[in-house]
Amino acid sequence: MSFPTRTNAIDFDSARLQRLGLAAANSPTQPPLDEEQLQRKLALQLQSSLEADKILSMFFDNVQQLIPLKSLSYKHLGTDLRLEFGERARHSASYRMSYQGEQLGELGFQRERRFNEAELAQLESLLGSLLYPLRNALLYRNASLSALRDPLTGAGNRIAMEQSLTREIEIARRQQQPLSVLMLDIDHFKNINDTHGHATGDAVLRAVTDTIKDRLRNIDQVFRFGGEEFLIVLTNTGRESAALVGERLRHAALQLTYPVEGSLVELTVSLGCSTLLPGESPDSLLRRADTALYTAKRQGRNRLEMAG
Repeated sequence: MSFPTRTNAIDFDSARLQRLGLAAANSPTQPPLDEEQLQRKLALQLQSSLEADKILSMFFDNVQQLIPLKSLSYKHLGTDLRLEFGERARHSASYRMSYQGEQLGELGFQRERRFNEAELAQLESLLGSLLYPLRNALLYRNASLSALRDPLTGAGNRIAMEQSLTREIEIARRQQQPLSVLMLDIDHFKNINDTHGHATGDAVLRAVTDTIKDRLRNIDQVFRFGGEEFLIVLTNTGRESAALVGERLRHAALQLTYPVEGSLVELTVSLGCSTLLPGESPDSLLRRADTALYTAKRQGRNRLEMAG
């Protein structure tokens, strides 16, 4: 029988008191020398990087010197970061990291046998060494992402799109996998702005972006191509599968109604889809998707067209 996941909220003020030797009398007794040496080692190593994956990898490797582990997993929804080291196992302990109300993500540890109370206390104490390096890494990641993110919708911007599409095409060719893109346009968006104002238009753009993201895989990517147009890059996705994704997004937009002053703004989208051809350039792939999109709009909107 699996041992249920143990979820803990860490009080880092208490953890700091423990490290200073000022913990309450009923706190678990920590191994005096080994843990202190590990704390010092972590304090030095974890400050050497601003990359969250490197920091967590170092933490995972070092903690195993004191507490046997099979895997470490981490997720931070604010920066859409998900990492996993090692192999999943039967028993687990998870911790929600926070500092002064700032959410720093969730860490999970797994192994084949149950964690005892002393080991959990050691983990909680060692997590104190991770707090500031991880917070700095998240701040750095957020700043880096901001330079590649559309500030209104949170989707990737044109710079990020160009970099990502070039990279995805290279990967698709190297691994001999299909790659497709969807160009999506909100129908009659100018009417929404003119009738209800630009604040409503901005809210609609954000709502459509969230709807797209909610219906894609983690490996798919969404970029704001310009105005009310979005580009969706579908990794390892052929023509037929891309068409299914496009239809799913079109139907999702139909279900998305935005309330304004007691009335509902109904939305539809048009889409054009292209699948990478042998030797094709990024510009050509985008141009074919864009041509298919405008065919969809000429054919009456609220439809998907496939590039030839």
